[in-house]
Amino acid sequence: MSDFSRRQFIGTLGMAASLPMLGSAAVFAAEPGKSLLPLNTPKLDHLDVMVPNVENTARFYMSVFKTSLHAQPFQGGQRYFVLLGDLPENRQVGYIAVGDSRGRGTYIGHFCTSVFNYRENAAAITQQLTQIYERAGFGDFASAGRGRVGGIFSDPDGIELQFLPAPDTLVTAAVPSNLVEWHKGLLTPKGVDHALLKVSNMDKALQFYRVLYGKKDVRDRKTGRVWFPIGDTRLVLEPTKYQFGDKPRIAHFGIKVAPFDRAAVSEQLTKLGAQVLPSEDEPDVLRFKDIDGITVEVKAV
Repeated sequence: MSDFSRRQFIGTLGMAASLPMLGSAAVFAAEPGKSLLPLNTPKLDHLDVMVPNVENTARFYMSVFKTSLHAQPFQGGQRYFVLLGDLPENRQVGYIAVGDSRGRGTYIGHFCTSVFNYRENAAAITQQLTQIYERAGFGDFASAGRGRVGGIFSDPDGIELQFLPAPDTLVTAAVPSNLVEWHKGLLTPKGVDHALLKVSNMDKALQFYRVLYGKKDVRDRKTGRVWFPIGDTRLVLEPTKYQFGDKPRIAHFGIKVAPFDRAAVSEQLTKLGAQVLPSEDEPDVLRFKDIDGITVEVKAV
């Protein structure tokens, strides 16, 4: 997808709505017989990490994942793309984008769920979301966009998410990078597995995300988490405790990988500067903090 096409979506944010009032969990339609919400989305396609040193972080993830690296000039620097699979001719591949936080610390910036027929329906979807924000008391949806590039906007907690046409593609401005040798990492990536969001109010978050992804969420009574199946990926919600800096945010993400030797990979991750974390709650994942302190999980498929 071209950068120009991505910029076109910005214009759909903040549009005025004139739809009739409907319940927050209702299915909205831009025209009779055409339902656009919940979204027709195949999966979580990509996410980004915002860090102080993009080169160091890109090198780290290329040491973790056996893959290729692309880069795009961005605001006087480089934005790197660690691919989560082979790059086909149509450029349809998941990825981790690595961007410069510009003095704002380290954090996971946004997640993206691509949407089928988004080019045709972007304006109508935005109208419907505008209505939902206003009627549900979430605030002004135009402000939620805040003029960010790439059609990124915020949920009621300020967590950033993005819609792009499905299936999402690596931006055409991204070209192969020789920052580091390719295919020398520890794990073979197979795509995004999940993103976990810390939310301030579970009821409000469920109200919002059910409109986007449908009333198909599953509650884990042991952990208090609620997760939405989105294709072969998941969006997971967990309430904040408002202690020790636990605030609304994208808390971590998970990547699917080919089967691996847990002990050997754990040892090598430590050598790379990562901190391997306990995962007794989810024994089928290997959890670690990267060199910037971002929590990542890998799961064999």
